[in-house]
Amino acid sequence: MKNQGINVVWFKRDLRLTDHAPLHHAIKSKRPTLLLFFFEPSLLNAPESSNRHWRFLLESVREMQAKLNEHQTQLYIFHHEVLDVLKAIHASHPIVNIYSYQETGLQITFERDKAVAEFCKASDIQWYEYENNAVVRGLKNRDGWSGHWEQFMQSQLDEVTLKKIIPFHLSQAFYQAHRGSDLSHDINNPDRNFQPGGSEFAFKYLVSFLKERVIDYNKYISKPHLSRKSCSRLSPYIAWGNISVRQVYQTAEAFKQWVPHKKQVNNFISRLRWQGHFIQKFEMECDIEFDNFNRGFDGTRTQWNEAYFKAWKNGMTGYPMVDAAMRCVNTTGYLNFRMRAMLVSFLTHHLWLPWKAGATYLAKQFLDFEPGIHYPQFHMQAGTTGIHTIRIYNPVKQSLTHDKEAEFIRMWIPEIAHLPLAFIHQPWKMTPIEQGMYNFRLGADYPLPIVDLKESGKFARDQLWQLQDKEGVKREANRILAKHTSRSGVI
Repeated sequence: MKNQGINVVWFKRDLRLTDHAPLHHAIKSKRPTLLLFFFEPSLLNAPESSNRHWRFLLESVREMQAKLNEHQTQLYIFHHEVLDVLKAIHASHPIVNIYSYQETGLQITFERDKAVAEFCKASDIQWYEYENNAVVRGLKNRDGWSGHWEQFMQSQLDEVTLKKIIPFHLSQAFYQAHRGSDLSHDINNPDRNFQPGGSEFAFKYLVSFLKERVIDYNKYISKPHLSRKSCSRLSPYIAWGNISVRQVYQTAEAFKQWVPHKKQVNNFISRLRWQGHFIQKFEMECDIEFDNFNRGFDGTRTQWNEAYFKAWKNGMTGYPMVDAAMRCVNTTGYLNFRMRAMLVSFLTHHLWLPWKAGATYLAKQFLDFEPGIHYPQFHMQAGTTGIHTIRIYNPVKQSLTHDKEAEFIRMWIPEIAHLPLAFIHQPWKMTPIEQGMYNFRLGADYPLPIVDLKESGKFARDQLWQLQDKEGVKREANRILAKHTSRSGVI
């Protein structure tokens, strides 16, 4: 077996055993196959990483291992850097092929992949990387991408027949010598505040959504409280690969044939396309992890205010909807799209703080952190693209419109939950007498607003519109449009 050489299937953000091209082709090769997943210390320590991510991933790989056990196959989990382990394996058991998906990730994963590619080239190892969810590597522009996405989503699934796998097993001595230290207690233990990882949960959420919850999808998609049930809640399962977008798409299309809520299902399917659209954008413009999308905005928002940032990230700004949204995502890892956009808008417009620190902080909070969606969206909401409408969310308006009865606010800000509805959206309007009536003190029990909404909003709007007229911004905007707009006009 040693002389024959082995396959390696390297799992990354694709933690499933169905519709999996690398595993499908590795099994098809009929060569002994070793399955690997890595908790890389460099990634665990990355500023965007959080234990909530790694707990979800550990739950996912444990589920995979339980299924693989039925076929006398093991998924080897290493708490170690990828390249070090691959080198050690190759020295003992020559690797012929490595199979994995392409990853549209952080710079740290891109650099890791380049190092693995160099190792493969030097070691005469063939590395097969497969297209992930219709995101195409190396595109110069977006012409034809939409059609490619549609064709990919309608194509046949890469089925995996586990009973046909020829497993390769590492010796216990080798594995113990290279597996690395145990993961932390927090990662190893479940937390009921977060959605659990694994493909079984992914399909349960998908089916319950399409059979029941989708009926209120269009109606409640912007409501911070009601959307927690009416939205699909599939985002972490898609982000970490417990289910492929193609599986979601084809299941939704099948359900659409017999459920009465076709409009809602179609609306959901359209968002699957946007998911791929934004990841494709990041694949083609990965520098936006660090730089303004439109470099004409360089030099703006240069002043830092630690007190503002601390109030924002701890949900203590004095604006109930902002604070409820932040406390919710800090605790549960989930927030609907509108509330995410509002948090970014408040940080970058009303507080006029640089976007990067906020992007890093929220990456840690979102259980569904997906770099390809996270960074393009952050730039859109921060107004640093030069091609999109400037959106400055008024948190009071959002509160009155989307949480009219203050259910969401009362849930996440208990210190004001007892206030009457007339004041709960804008507690700063209470007079001293009214505060006394409700045993409540502004500035003590709950903070006063840290900025004036009208003044800060006007300042941000004036600054951004002035920048939009600058030659450097316009030049960059034309570059962005040429690169990321298809001939159908989608951006």
